[in-house]
Amino acid sequence: MKLSNLITASVLVSIGNIAIAGSTIDVIKQKGFVQCGVNTALTGFSAPTSEGKWEGLDVDFCQAIAAAILGDKTKTKYTPLTSASRFTALQSKEVDVLTRNTTWTLSRDTKVGLNFVGVNFYDGQAFMVTKESGITSALQLDGATVCIEPGTTTELNLADYFRAEHMAFEPVVIESQTEAVQTFFSGRCDVYTTDASGLASYRQTASNPDDYVVLPEIISKEPLGPAVRHGDEQFADIVRWTHMAMLEAEEKGITSGNIDDFKTYSKDPSIQRMLGVTLGMGEALGVSDDWAYNIIKQVGNYGESYDRNVKAKLGLDRGINALWTDGGLMYPAPIR
Repeated sequence: MKLSNLITASVLVSIGNIAIAGSTIDVIKQKGFVQCGVNTALTGFSAPTSEGKWEGLDVDFCQAIAAAILGDKTKTKYTPLTSASRFTALQSKEVDVLTRNTTWTLSRDTKVGLNFVGVNFYDGQAFMVTKESGITSALQLDGATVCIEPGTTTELNLADYFRAEHMAFEPVVIESQTEAVQTFFSGRCDVYTTDASGLASYRQTASNPDDYVVLPEIISKEPLGPAVRHGDEQFADIVRWTHMAMLEAEEKGITSGNIDDFKTYSKDPSIQRMLGVTLGMGEALGVSDDWAYNIIKQVGNYGESYDRNVKAKLGLDRGINALWTDGGLMYPAPIR
């Protein structure tokens, strides 16, 4: 091959590599789908049905990102990740985004190289025991064996709580959350601990859920939310404002069922901006101006997603996950 041809070939390969290794938003548009890292099986948040269809609050959020960028919520793929594998999967670009119950902490926001873009579920750590044990308080757990997953805030909170209460425990460390739960159900551990929503979810998988109780103590703050890679600012903006749009729609009373009426008849300037009647918000994000319309029309607002996933499947009321107007912590920033 002539030197000039070799140089030309090398340049073309380099250009191709640059395109492939471009920003996450470019890669998503190029491949035509959003790859989301999700929990392996957490009912209400991300779990496959018997037909292999993924469902849950976090799955809905993945679909909302796809609707915002690609205009189609079905253009998603899911990678089930354990607590131990989730950060490596994001850093190595195996997934585009973590839409998996992951706690926002300082060390994860810095040392691990994540950018958390919001909180889509406020939670806290609790304990589950057998009803037969007669235990009614976490303060009765001195000397207990506790099933736990490594590399989690759950593991660290457990140690902090027992140390503060001058109690001892024996950890049974198991990498897979599903295996840890089954180990607890088999009687090898006295206690299983994770976020309270997770306990509600896993309790339902027991052969007889009534044999188990969740203790009343909440020992930590667990702000759970989606995360992207450091330096991925445009994609982070889109993911962040996807969350805000779902909250803003609920606050304004806009649902997947009535959104067309709002788009046609509303004179509210904030609604006109959000739904693309007034142009410019999509351009600011690098997507079409109907980005929020597509999210709400195809996926629904935050309340719709919560009700069909967390409330319907786990029976958990909104509580602190209610809108700020209803006494909760969900407070959307203005789309303007």
